[in-house]
Amino acid sequence: MSQDTADEAAREELLHYLQVGRDAVVWKLEGLSDYDVRRPMTPTGTNLLGLVKHLAGVELGYFGDCLDRPHGHDLTWWAEDAEDNADMWATPEESRQQVLDLYRAAWRHTDESVRTLGLEATGHVPWWTEHARPTVRLLLVHVVAETHRHAGHADIVRELVDGSAGISARHSNLPEQDEHWWQSYRQRLEVAARSAQATDHPTTAH
Repeated sequence: MSQDTADEAAREELLHYLQVGRDAVVWKLEGLSDYDVRRPMTPTGTNLLGLVKHLAGVELGYFGDCLDRPHGHDLTWWAEDAEDNADMWATPEESRQQVLDLYRAAWRHTDESVRTLGLEATGHVPWWTEHARPTVRLLLVHVVAETHRHAGHADIVRELVDGSAGISARHSNLPEQDEHWWQSYRQRLEVAARSAQATDHPTTAH
């Protein structure tokens, strides 16, 4: 296999795993009301549509601004004077469809940038201090990891909203059991946790 062929295979493999994460995040919004996709479900306000909005900005930032490839979108929540966490929730004026369309536009921009520049092209990430001129490969690995991290957040948030869980519409990756089994399983874990707490001894950090 030539180096070019190997690089192309690595590029497409990374883009494939990025798409798997993207699809998982978007799927978590299916079947929910506008209220439920926006509901803050953790003490820090994590919500499904906000995760999509955040990830859209992540991709447009890394594969647009950081690679000097204009994307044409005005990301006001990334402005220097934007309020904290402005990218982590959607305002009433930002519709679900607008946020999803932006995310899918970001996908296209990312994929085109990666395929046009190749994995060894370099960019500049102002907020990174460790890598002055990161390669596209490094940016892609970083965004794959971040996307899957937030897909995990979305999985938990969706379960909190309506009990739905799983990694995709085609394959849940969960045991196929009924509600009674899951209740018994959860109770078993609760008993185990309380038993461990009863015998737990504080440890001293060294």
